[in-house]
Amino acid sequence: MAPRKGAWGGGGGRWLVWTGRIILWALIIVILVNGIRAPLERLGQGDEGARTPAEPTGTAFPVTQAAAFASQFAAVYLNYDASNPQQRAERLKAFRPEGLDEQFGWNGYGRMSAGAFQFSGITVIDEHQARVVVSYQSGGTRGLLSVPVYYNAGTFVVAAQPALLPAPGPAGLPQLPDPDRDSAAEAELRPQLEGFFKAYAAGNQVDLQRYVANGVTVAGFSGQFTLAELKDVVVPPGDPDSRQVTAVVVWAVSSGAEAAVATPSPDPGAQPAGLEQAYQLTVEKQGGKWFVKDVQGANRSVG
Repeated sequence: MAPRKGAWGGGGGRWLVWTGRIILWALIIVILVNGIRAPLERLGQGDEGARTPAEPTGTAFPVTQAAAFASQFAAVYLNYDASNPQQRAERLKAFRPEGLDEQFGWNGYGRMSAGAFQFSGITVIDEHQARVVVSYQSGGTRGLLSVPVYYNAGTFVVAAQPALLPAPGPAGLPQLPDPDRDSAAEAELRPQLEGFFKAYAAGNQVDLQRYVANGVTVAGFSGQFTLAELKDVVVPPGDPDSRQVTAVVVWAVSSGAEAAVATPSPDPGAQPAGLEQAYQLTVEKQGGKWFVKDVQGANRSVG
């Protein structure tokens, strides 16, 4: 019997269909694998970035070490006294290149005292060079020092003269409207909070339990401070049984053994210091009496 016309067409067609299906499923699997792997890789990179200081991409320049080196240099460079110039020159040896002026540009006159040195920023030029900016304070002035550094084989040197730069001034702080106040609740809370802050300063847990809510433990200062004044209590209107309260207190801070003498010393430095502080407390009413549930630093709610 003669074969039917087109008998092999069906078999070949099924082969092509199955081949196409295999290729399609392979593409789907590749897409799914890449789709799952990419977020996981980004997550892992994000975790690593949170653990280590960010280094500029494409360079091997050690940012963290350069920041430490420049901060130490600034602490030497910005402190000088004409009565002892050799001390500064000796300390600068660890930072300046060989053969450079031993005072790094200082003419040997006058005096300067600076502190509060902090790494502020860095511009990496290549794998060997960068400009590190360090912030500092001298008297009532904040400033910046730009330090050009050179790195090679694990060592640093200040590559050229540094540059003093002005630091930005304080941000403009907008005024807040006077808060709404519940004067009745404030009067009710004041004696309770005064007792709480006295116990809080002393750190006596037996006394503190008289002022904190059931099940709450608050660590105190163990006598480091004493309460000089409960200056203000701000209670906004709200839930009759739970409020967030702002309390302004003045801590008396002992200046040493002389401050404990009954007769006050004529030296102001020997008298206890007073530090005004603001706290935010969550208070709850239990059995008709207010108790402290939580204490932390205040938000900006009182002027």
